[in-house]
Amino acid sequence: MTKIHVVTDSGARFANQRLLQQYPVTVVPYQLEIAGTRYQEDIDLTPEESMRLIKSQSKPPTLIAPTEEDYVEVYTRLSRVYDGIISIHTSREMTDSWQHAQRAAQRVSGECEIVAIDSRSICAGQGMLVRLAGQAALDRLDYEDAVQKVRDAVDRIYTAFYTDSLEYLYANGIMSQSRAILGAMLKIKPILSVEEGKAMVIEKVRTRSQAIDRIIEFLVEFDDIDDAMIVQNRTHITEQARQLQDRLSVEFPGRHFPYTMYGMALSVLFGGDATGVMVLESEMEAFENDF
Repeated sequence: MTKIHVVTDSGARFANQRLLQQYPVTVVPYQLEIAGTRYQEDIDLTPEESMRLIKSQSKPPTLIAPTEEDYVEVYTRLSRVYDGIISIHTSREMTDSWQHAQRAAQRVSGECEIVAIDSRSICAGQGMLVRLAGQAALDRLDYEDAVQKVRDAVDRIYTAFYTDSLEYLYANGIMSQSRAILGAMLKIKPILSVEEGKAMVIEKVRTRSQAIDRIIEFLVEFDDIDDAMIVQNRTHITEQARQLQDRLSVEFPGRHFPYTMYGMALSVLFGGDATGVMVLESEMEAFENDF
């Protein structure tokens, strides 16, 4: 049987960090550069410290993806033990992590099978793909089947966020300067989605309660959810996340919606005041043709 290991960057976030002990997963950290100093995510800074630093800046600080050499080192080490590596990364439209992993995989591919997958997502959506790959590794799926399972799930991840940090949206090219300035004056809350790997504004509302209403409306469109997570800007549950949980318990009786704090990659993109949900829609069952 093929021994599979999963690699990801620290853009991936999980409701339960014990998942990283349960599954064969290695996380390669992003770095944050502020005033000439670099910090490794979850190593030099806790999530709370990262968030405080980012929120203290008037514009997005520099996010540095793991380098090609970082991935070469990880792949080379793992290839001595494992037969196949599935490497899952933040959308190539947001960071350079996937590009670096892709080049590293080509350099080490003679040692074992390695594939770098663009999640076309970020944060919890990326983490859901890591969970799928990790479970496939535990289930001893064939390497090709495990890779296909992850690839098939990429198109079933959906996102809805709102944020108060319009200056970050402008700085990242998600919103024009004029719309960001006007939105800040009118206290607009943009509703954001990630489509084809790109973050974009899909709607605008005036209040947080309206933003939560839109997120609920987004979720109830799904008939069957494989995984879903509330994403917030703190380790302890926020009032907005609690409201979402309470509302969703009515819409989806018996289903729990966990929450997680987002990391550097999403903070630099959306700012430090975002709240949202990420969903992995269930795979459609194949129907036999009885006619």
